[in-house]
Amino acid sequence: MGAQDTEDMLSAAQFTMKKADTPAKLALLQALTQNKIMVHTKNGKNYYIYADAAQCQCLYAGTEINYQQYQQIRLAKNIADDQLAAAEMNQSAMMNWGGWGPWGPGWGPGFY
Repeated sequence: MGAQDTEDMLSAAQFTMKKADTPAKLALLQALTQNKIMVHTKNGKNYYIYADAAQCQCLYAGTEINYQQYQQIRLAKNIADDQLAAAEMNQSAMMNWGGWGPWGPGWGPGFY
């Protein structure tokens, strides 16, 4: 999963996106762990931070509720991706490869 996919899911989970619109903010952003959700505790409360200094030059911040929403969206996307891959494999398996005629040595049902 790429940074853009992650950022789309963070937005869908209502994380707040903040641009690094000054050199000072960009320096702070670059000092954070990049492209990975990290938990930070402030005043006894967990906040989830995702930094992307290279692409969007922004920071996504969310609460525990936002993070749980992100996890649900991510799980649903993984399930959908798995279902699509399985459907594509089933479609390929149903194809009548024999209808293509002889393939020559090494080209047949055991080729894969």
